[in-house]
Amino acid sequence: MHALSSEQLDQLVALRRELHQSPEVSGEEAHTAERIAAELTALGADRLWQGLGGHGVAAEFAGCEDGPTVLLRCELDGLPIREISDLPYKSTIPGKGHLCGHDGHMVSVLGVAMRLADRPQKGRVILLFQPAEETGAGAQAVIDDPRWPEIRPDFAFAYHNVPGRPLGEVGLREGPGNCASRGMQIVLEGKSSHAAAPEDGLSPGPAMASLMTCLPDLSDGTIEDETFALATLTHVNLGEPTFGIAPADGELRITLRSMTNERMDALMQEALRRVEEHAKGLSVEVVWHDVFRAVVNDVEATDIARRAAQTLGFLRLEMPTPMRWSEDFGRFGDDGAKAALLYLGSGENQPQLHNPDYDFPDALIPVAVDLFCQILRDMLSSETP
Repeated sequence: MHALSSEQLDQLVALRRELHQSPEVSGEEAHTAERIAAELTALGADRLWQGLGGHGVAAEFAGCEDGPTVLLRCELDGLPIREISDLPYKSTIPGKGHLCGHDGHMVSVLGVAMRLADRPQKGRVILLFQPAEETGAGAQAVIDDPRWPEIRPDFAFAYHNVPGRPLGEVGLREGPGNCASRGMQIVLEGKSSHAAAPEDGLSPGPAMASLMTCLPDLSDGTIEDETFALATLTHVNLGEPTFGIAPADGELRITLRSMTNERMDALMQEALRRVEEHAKGLSVEVVWHDVFRAVVNDVEATDIARRAAQTLGFLRLEMPTPMRWSEDFGRFGDDGAKAALLYLGSGENQPQLHNPDYDFPDALIPVAVDLFCQILRDMLSSETP
């Protein structure tokens, strides 16, 4: 696989900025998917799958000998956050922005497609552009697609950029890499009454006051511990903004987070128990949102990435703890692939992910392309046992 030319890098930067201007949020990535599919077709993909799990796109680049299937995955979706910047290519869509770097992730994988004009000697490469990562729904939707068995990989790799770390540093971690998380929506219903006679109604207010204290108290330990748990209250609403009505309805939203899926199961059960204990007499509905399984990085896949980074002379960091934020890439490991998520530094002074002034650094594109291509070279050359 020949290195990218300066002209190809310029094309990738221009495309990233084009994508940056037109972000589409989870489940709405139709235009982005069409744009990506057109690029993959122009680059001569051997096979193309569209509409995977929604708007997902996958491309196959096959070698001439039998060998493993290696999947490289990136994300299509932006965020429902208003971008605040003076960039000439800032978002043109009100209230939406590529403020997590998925625009950069996409063009990094397209850069690999450019270099796959020279096919691998054996096996095949699948480039997956996944929908709906930000809601935690996209990876599972792709796996549930009836065409997934045609794609299912032996190994899967992806990366996420990490602000606050040196540009191009390759973060590696075997085992738990990103926390499990899920949103817990608690809807309470009692009985309204005149504010002069609250005793004739049933207000969810007292139960909500208790839950606002006891649910965050589920937090336990630190990210260094497998028992780590974090419960963050994110939203509360009680009744209507009036003075004459004692309320009947209330809602709380809380995000649960843990290092492992097993700890999440226990955390959910305890949260439900506390809701039942404090909301007696009220009608209660609990709905789960944005369900992310933990990312658990396979030892063999992580070591392959480690050797590739070492070959390239890249700065490496053996991460002592997982990331507290979540990523739905873990679903591919759950599905049987030997999977590893890599963490590439995007600059020590870079605004944080999901900040309104975040922008993916273009200088990270060739680093990611080179790392992915070295992984493929190491795994899919005829000399590889």
